[in-house]
Amino acid sequence: MFYVIFGSVLLLSATIFYLGAKGHRRTTYITTYKFPRYIQEKLGQKHSHLNPTQLSVVQKGMRQYFLMCHKANKRMVAMPSQIVDDFWHEFILNTKAYRDFCNGAFGRYLDHVPAEAMRDKTHAQDGIKRAWRLACSLESINPQTPTRLPLVFVLDSLLSIPGGFRYSLDCEKRNDDVGGGGSGGFCASHIGCGGGCSGSSGGCGSDGGSGCGGGGD
Repeated sequence: MFYVIFGSVLLLSATIFYLGAKGHRRTTYITTYKFPRYIQEKLGQKHSHLNPTQLSVVQKGMRQYFLMCHKANKRMVAMPSQIVDDFWHEFILNTKAYRDFCNGAFGRYLDHVPAEAMRDKTHAQDGIKRAWRLACSLESINPQTPTRLPLVFVLDSLLSIPGGFRYSLDCEKRNDDVGGGGSGGFCASHIGCGGGCSGSSGGCGSDGGSGCGGGGD
């Protein structure tokens, strides 16, 4: 009996170690992956007001989002940024490069949900809350009392993206000072607070851009 239990413990430990090592490899793959150069060129044509440095920041936002999808373990992660979504779309158009990336980063093909589908607040609610928590975790931000916005949540506003999504830390001023999403912007700190936030009309769990079906296994 002792040997059976001991053997089971060893097997469980080996499995946990294997999954941990695989997760680390995929995280490293995502953080070191070199995106095809043409993506920034195509994005620059679509958003001609962005300079090369700004386009590089968008690429950084794309990398952050893929890390979020990996850590979500196949659960829906809404896309909080229109400009990052545009980058993602250009990447997908190179089907082989994108398929190879998905295999290395997630071990599976990562589906892309069109931005239009995510504009339904009911459908997007869980996904955008998860996106907020994951993005905050990556940047060591308290999701309930943030002092700044994670990169993927601030890019559309920072880069003045037409039709982009806007988030504000100051919930009282969001309707006056922040535009986007067709509703005067979203209160970022209310997204990850669950259903008990006061004064979060339209903010808690508001819709983001597109979304992935999760990533990693």
